[in-house]
Amino acid sequence: MSTRTAVVGSRVGLHARPASLFVQAATATGLPVTIAKEGGDPVDARSILMVMGLAAKHGDTVVLSAEGDGADAALEQLAALVETDHDAA
Repeated sequence: MSTRTAVVGSRVGLHARPASLFVQAATATGLPVTIAKEGGDPVDARSILMVMGLAAKHGDTVVLSAEGDGADAALEQLAALVETDHDAA
């Protein structure tokens, strides 16, 4: 299993638009991907309700995990997405 850490870059955290973009990207990998707040329980990164339920705020560290072919590359892309401020004007 591959893992990556990322710091939430969006000013509103992983809510609404940033969460939707992340879930769409996680689903597009075709891999089982999980996300957890650092020290917390992992949830399915392909579920908008689970991701929003994390209540990950700007500056929080999250841990992404995936298993399967291409997991490392997929996690790099997902980590970059989490670290981007999608709320910048």
